Order: sequence, then structure tokens, then C-alpha cells
Amino acid sequence: MRDNLNDLRAFLAVAEERSFTRAAGKLGVSQSALSHAMRGLEERLGIRLLMRTTRSVSPTEAGERLAQRIGPHFAQIETELAALTELRAKPAGTVRITASDDAIKHIVWPQLAKLLPAYPDIKVELSIEPGLTDIVTERYDAGIRLGEQVAKDMISVPVGPEVRFAVVGSRSYFDSHPVPRTPQDLLNHNCITFRQPTRGGIYAWEFEKGGRELRVRVQGQAIFNSSLQSLDACLSGAGLAHMPEELAHPHIATGRLKRVLADWCPYWSGFHLYYPSRRQSSPAFALVVDALRYRR
Repeated sequence: MRDNLNDLRAFLAVAEERSFTRAAGKLGVSQSALSHAMRGLEERLGIRLLMRTTRSVSPTEAGERLAQRIGPHFAQIETELAALTELRAKPAGTVRITASDDAIKHIVWPQLAKLLPAYPDIKVELSIEPGLTDIVTERYDAGIRLGEQVAKDMISVPVGPEVRFAVVGSRSYFDSHPVPRTPQDLLNHNCITFRQPTRGGIYAWEFEKGGRELRVRVQGQAIFNSSLQSLDACLSGAGLAHMPEELAHPHIATGRLKRVLADWCPYWSGFHLYYPSRRQSSPAFALVVDALRYRR
């Protein structure tokens, strides 16, 4: 019975990750041991659960049905086990959070670096994902995104002040390109663009002035899905970039970057931590949320 439960848990990891390599890493076992366990499970059940090729693995129709039926039960078991940490003298457990790279760099990690030394039994796993993520399906405890991106059915906790974006370019770029005076002028510039992982499209830069809102679909040679990578490209002179003001500010202050169109860049709702309203809060999770909560 115990072997069946372990193998079913392993099957769910393979079905979610669509990869023996990633699932093995997630479970902390070897790829060969995981593959052997899956073959044993299929033999005992007498049905094929996974379709394997040299490049990928995916659930069969039976495998998909099994994952949908047992997945929620395993998730509930893990939630209840995590809740038992309330009986311990010290909070313990792993808290999984998905956030963008700039949110982790400027908001999440500075606060966690102060919290974690006092609670050695708490682990925090931070996953950098620029796109919107279904935290329930992907089994994250929480996500961090701009307030306007958080679904209304989630509990939302502010973890940072209002944010403002900046359009910036390097000295070398402006040595050979004119300064844009209006957002429409950006159409004549080489812009470092951002692909939205969730929607797949290129992000249209957003502006507002005097109640007038504009979305400009800029073009350029470099496309990233990371603000930090966009910053590096901008510093190298690759083009103009649109990024959180806090990320660009140190380089504006030193003169490495020049800011333009500042009067067209409004303040937006800042980063919020969000999680399902039905989530049972463990002491470890509550401590992390409190540490990240923005206090004006």
C-alpha cells in the first residue's frame, strides 16, 4: 500500500512536469528510479498512464483522468500535514511563492533575508515567473504580482508601494538617436520588448497623461521575458527599455541611463501577495506573509 501511494505521488509529479528529469529533481530521486517506479505502477494497474518519446512525456487519457481524480486529494493531504506544524514549538515547513524577478530582487528577498535566520525550520522556495500563474494548479502557496493583475477571488496583501515605470536608454544609444518627446515617437526607436509568457504576445507599453491613456506597440531587435535581462541589454546600448522605476533608478542616478517621457508614466498599484481564500494558513506561511506585508 505504501509503495502504491509513493508511486502515485511520483506519477502526479511526472504528469505535472511533463518530464522525468524535472519530476525526479522535484522528488529528489534518480531519473532511472522514477522511470522504474512508473513502469511498475502501470504493470500493477494493467493500463498505460504515460506516453513516452525521446523528447517528452505526457499522460495518456487514463493517466489524465487519474491525475484529475487523485491530485486534489494529495494536495489536501499535504495541506493538512503542513497544518500540523502548529503543534510544533517552532514554525516549520516549505512555503512556495511565484513572483517576477524584479519583485524578488527588490521586495521579497530583502524581507526574507531578515526573517529566515530566526526560523531555521522554515524553507521558502521562490520561483521566477514573469507571466501570470495559476497558483492552485501549480501548487504554489502564493503569488506576487501587481495589484491590478490579481484575481478578485484571491486574498490580496500589499507587499510594496505604488510602482511607476520608466522609459530609459543608455548614453551610447542617445549619442546616435534623438530623444523621444511623445510616446508615439517610440515607433521610430529600437525598443527592447517584453514577451508576455501567459498570453504569448509582445507587451504594449502603457502611458497616461492628463487622463489620456495610450498603449504603444513598440518594435525592436531584442525580446526578453525578464526585467533584469532587459536592464542589462539597455545598459549595453541595445535600445530603449520600459521597466520598473526602482530597477532603473540606480543607473539613472549615476548617469549610465537617461530617462525620457517621465510625464507620461503614472503610478500604478504596487505588488501584492495573493493566495486562495480557502487556503489553510500554517504558522510558517503566516510568518512569511507578515514579513512581506507592506507597512506605510
